[in-house]
Amino acid sequence: MHSYVGVMSDHPEEYEVTVVGGGPAGLTAALYTTRLGHDTAVINRGGGRAAMMLDTHNVIGVTEETSGNEFLATGVEQVQSYGADYHQDFVTDIERLEDGRFHLTAGNVEVVSEFVVFATGFSDARPDPPLPRTGKGLHYCLHCDAYMFVDEPVYVMGHGEAAAHVAMIMLNFTPEVDLLLRGDEPTWSEETDTQLRAHPIDVVDDDIESMEKDDDGWLEAFVFEDGTRREYKGGFPMYGSEYNTDLAESIGVELNEDGTIAVDDHGRTNVEKVYAVGDVVPGHNQIPVALGMGAKAGIGIHYDARTFPMSLEDIEARGGLSKEDVPAVSSRLEDIAVHHEGHAGGPRADSDGDGEEEPASADD
Repeated sequence: MHSYVGVMSDHPEEYEVTVVGGGPAGLTAALYTTRLGHDTAVINRGGGRAAMMLDTHNVIGVTEETSGNEFLATGVEQVQSYGADYHQDFVTDIERLEDGRFHLTAGNVEVVSEFVVFATGFSDARPDPPLPRTGKGLHYCLHCDAYMFVDEPVYVMGHGEAAAHVAMIMLNFTPEVDLLLRGDEPTWSEETDTQLRAHPIDVVDDDIESMEKDDDGWLEAFVFEDGTRREYKGGFPMYGSEYNTDLAESIGVELNEDGTIAVDDHGRTNVEKVYAVGDVVPGHNQIPVALGMGAKAGIGIHYDARTFPMSLEDIEARGGLSKEDVPAVSSRLEDIAVHHEGHAGGPRADSDGDGEEEPASADD
């Protein structure tokens, strides 16, 4: 593996693909591009919405007690095992070079890459405290966590259209739903107001003065400024999101009206050889959806980057092809592949010169 330990290289490392962001979508894109034979780097600042999960929901094959950090750590190990390089760092700058490739700069990492995948996600706007711990009474994913609150008292925080609609949606799961304005005036439309108040939802105007938690840290109740106490098992703050698109915009990537990056079905942006996946593009903000986006982007990059089939014109310009010209993967990825446990028939064994054979590790 390539290593950057506090020292900036005089010559940036070169890759076919660099993924900016290490959430489910970014790691899946890197997994596909690496397994499809393209030298790949992941540069991830850390954190993100998936890392905040105490438990993983709605992902087939992943048990509920798996935390977000455990889920992501397994993903990092997977992409590294196939030869991708993983850097824990924050990309601060990207520019297009004269040869069409991209130069990316992070704190201790500097790379040049033919393709770039933005998997930079978004940040949820957090309400003011007092608040329970994320995952123990404060939840940002309705489709992930509504199941937890079937027939339990739930709050929704916010004053806009999204808050009103989420409050009504939660009636599909529980009869006890409060919409907490926290001292703000409603900004939803008159039509939404009429619709909302036709539903059995309490709209609470006062702000929260304090909260109560149980011994495990779960929310039990909020105490409001008017002295009332209301019990809740948890709820959803709805104050909007900020999409992390500054880097993408700096090289001319177009955005949609809602602030997401505009992409085609395989994650291609309007800028050639630039892709985007995950929560930073339109769609449901769900891990399975992100995994699918990452896979489609990885396949799309492979279609755009693979050497074969080669046109007759290119073959003639090269003076023909022979077996010495294939396979079209780097020697490093080829060596890792043939010694990987997933290789056909198991890892290939190499002779050590004494008649003994033992497989090389993926790091050799």
